[in-house]
Amino acid sequence: MSNASSVLRFYYDPVTEVERAMEEALVASAISDRPSVIRPRMDIHENKQTNTVTMVFELPGMKSMDIVIDVQQNRLTVSGEFTRSASLDESGYILRERRMGKFFRTLQISAGVKPEEVTAQMEDGLLIVTHPKVSAEQHTHRITIK
Repeated sequence: MSNASSVLRFYYDPVTEVERAMEEALVASAISDRPSVIRPRMDIHENKQTNTVTMVFELPGMKSMDIVIDVQQNRLTVSGEFTRSASLDESGYILRERRMGKFFRTLQISAGVKPEEVTAQMEDGLLIVTHPKVSAEQHTHRITIK
């Protein structure tokens, strides 16, 4: 099994992807003002040279102060809320395709990653979160027998 497939199996959640596909199909077929939970699209990249994993989340229009990142029990959760602009008259919309509402994404991360080892930055509507793949304490140490 290739290393890429093991990383994908570790992070990929097929149930989440099926739920997202069904929700997008329903939204496309009917206009609804009902609140829904949004799961932002993302990419995951592993860098073997730096021993890091980088996750890139699409969050267009979001400000870093409106995003929450939590690390707890080997899970990283990114959450926040897309809001409507108060400057536009609600009755004037002819078409509204941008999704509004709360969003979250929860992912399993390497065991032993400490919250202070996770870094995040916003860049052109992309949230970039990086953490070590294996913390220094988890590297295998060979013991010499005397």
